[in-house]
Amino acid sequence: QKKAEQFIKETSEIKNTVNSLESLKKDIDNTIELLNLLELESDEELEKQINTDFETLRRRTEELKLLLLLNGPYDKNDCILEIHSGAGGTEACDWADMLYRMYTRYCEKKGFKLVVLDVQAGEEAGIKSCSIEVKGHNAYGYLKNEKGVHRLVRLSPFDSNNRRHTSFASVEVTPKIDNNISIDINEKDLKIDVYRSSGCGGQGVNTTDSAVRITHLPTKIVVTCQNERSQIQNKEQAMKVLKARLYEMEVRRKEEESGAERKSKIGTGDRAEKIRTYNYPQNRVTDHRIGYTTKNLDRVMNGELDDIIEALITEDQKRKLAGEE
Repeated sequence: QKKAEQFIKETSEIKNTVNSLESLKKDIDNTIELLNLLELESDEELEKQINTDFETLRRRTEELKLLLLLNGPYDKNDCILEIHSGAGGTEACDWADMLYRMYTRYCEKKGFKLVVLDVQAGEEAGIKSCSIEVKGHNAYGYLKNEKGVHRLVRLSPFDSNNRRHTSFASVEVTPKIDNNISIDINEKDLKIDVYRSSGCGGQGVNTTDSAVRITHLPTKIVVTCQNERSQIQNKEQAMKVLKARLYEMEVRRKEEESGAERKSKIGTGDRAEKIRTYNYPQNRVTDHRIGYTTKNLDRVMNGELDDIIEALITEDQKRKLAGEE
């Protein structure tokens, strides 16, 4: 039954892509016919319509082009997005909260479903960390390049002298993997803590010790979940996240050993790598891996990440092709 469901899902995705391509081709053909008519006889209204249609076709073409570039082994999967505040107390916690809002708005615009697995509130403001499950077609493919350290430069609202501060937060993105994939986890390697849920973690926030924190001792990976109502459900969800993290770690290790993939990838894929700076005094966002800069900081923080993510995916594909050559 699971194989049948997976087959139906994949078939549906391919049909949607083919239908989009056929629809685009049909509309392009129609626009070409209108252009031919315009060549025969000048018509101001028709010219306006063609210009409008052209912009729409250009945008649809770019969207489909991006969709076809998401062809990695896990690009189509759901994912787990984690945000952790760096050193800096209240400043860093507030920055982590700003990133949380940015990604939430981006995912909502993409039509993704969000499930908050865990949120640890900051002592004075913001959040220390959060873990979100992002559900939707190509969720991992769109978000995979967000992994790394994000730096904020601004005049601090928490500083009475309004001085310039630099804050850091790290983002981790892990694909949800097929439950059929076998990952051996020794129970002796796990430290499991239960505690009372707190913050905006969802329905599981109650008066019982239902939240679960699992530490994988050999790798020091820590996962938490407090979204579900019961301790058992939270443990199951946390184990799924741990399984995905361990599987991704093993895949990355094999890639680095072979050297086949690493040289063609954007950045190191390391959680400690500084990937992007958000500079409020200069109204600028810079992605250091590809040298991409935009002056629309407010729009980016409002979840309008399409231009940056598209540039990253395009560059990633270009480097992969160069690596294959």
